[in-house]
Amino acid sequence: METITQIDRSRLKELLDSETKRFADEHKKSYELYQRAKQHFISGVPMNWMVKWAGTFPLFVEEASGAHFTDVDGRRYLDLCLGDTGAMTGHSPAEAVAAIAEQAKRGLTYMLPTEDHIAVSEELARRFKLPYWQMALTATDANRFSIRLARQLTGRSKILVHNYCYHGTVDETFCTLENGAEKPRHGSLGPPVDPALTTKVVEFNDIDALEIALATREIACVLAEPVMTNIGIILPDPGYHKALRELTEKYGTLLIIDETHTICTGPGGYTAAHGLEPDILTIGKPIASGVPAAVYGFSEKIADMVAAITSTEDCDTVGIGGTLAGNALSVAAIKATLEKVLTEDAYAHAIPLAEKFARGVEQVIEKHRLPWIVKQLGCRAEYWFRREPPRNGGEAAAAVDAELDRYMHLAALNRGILLTPFHNMALFSRAHSEADVDEHTRVFHESVRALCGDA
Repeated sequence: METITQIDRSRLKELLDSETKRFADEHKKSYELYQRAKQHFISGVPMNWMVKWAGTFPLFVEEASGAHFTDVDGRRYLDLCLGDTGAMTGHSPAEAVAAIAEQAKRGLTYMLPTEDHIAVSEELARRFKLPYWQMALTATDANRFSIRLARQLTGRSKILVHNYCYHGTVDETFCTLENGAEKPRHGSLGPPVDPALTTKVVEFNDIDALEIALATREIACVLAEPVMTNIGIILPDPGYHKALRELTEKYGTLLIIDETHTICTGPGGYTAAHGLEPDILTIGKPIASGVPAAVYGFSEKIADMVAAITSTEDCDTVGIGGTLAGNALSVAAIKATLEKVLTEDAYAHAIPLAEKFARGVEQVIEKHRLPWIVKQLGCRAEYWFRREPPRNGGEAAAAVDAELDRYMHLAALNRGILLTPFHNMALFSRAHSEADVDEHTRVFHESVRALCGDA
């Protein structure tokens, strides 16, 4: 019987203390700026979740280009986070930068369309096979607007999401299962209403639970990532998406697919790669190379229904849209990104790098007989501290080891590699190289050897 290496928690604590001290010693200027920032930012950061980095304070960035960035202390890093997908193109791709600069000379926002809007809609329709589109500034807004439309079109009040999903800061989605009942997700601040009144939660891949929930005919829409990503990569069981589509149609529920992270699968996301047929599709973050932008698309049936319920007189009070949504600068960036950056060639370069990353990590895990696994989706890959792949969010959440997470992240950061802060994920772009992957494998191996007492 194979002997599995057990983590020595006292050793882990010693290593974490040592890495924390090293981080503080090597980032004096970031620390000074952090102290200054605390005078006017809550917790010293402009957004609350920026506190969740492996060090005791965040790095302050000087500049970034391609697959690397440099902090204010002059240290250069291999970036495998890429703005948690916002910079999935690599930082400041030349084609997008040129388009942004050119549009900036002609005006940033008009509250009127440009020819770029048409080109973007045509390309989105080609990629995702949905004929009609609208624009927003974030995927959160695209999801929120889509939910409002679904409620209006179906006359139903509730939505359905998967346990431990993430769809931005949409109120209804901060809801998890506790002993089979819907409860506010831990840490959720000031829910406007009890989420049990707005949301039904089921585990990913649980077709029986899905049908029981939909059979009540109170669900306006299912909002789902085609592959769960924010609690780690959780792949659908064979047949799950077929059942999801059939059951939503059977019970008159709209299906909204959120491709914001799963666009890592390919140019048309998981939807195009696997022939999904959503009623509405949402996507934000990377489609404008880091400039705030999002879109949401509709089937012809849904577009006709939306057109029938909207009027010119009331179009500014429907709770959908925004003055800056679809601004000229964002749309110019989307056009350049779709046409010249997030291309077939870019994915053909980036996806093999994620595969190489997974192989390298797996080899280290096997060498040290650790009960860990690696998962990969397109140009995204990550490792887990458990022996079997989780099938749903509940199983994934139960495997979280915050102390071990922090050690692996901080050890990588102190050796010049940034991982995504919320889990052990690496994202690859056309700007990355095989040498970058090899460097991660080396650093990962060094960190594991120290953890296992082999250093």
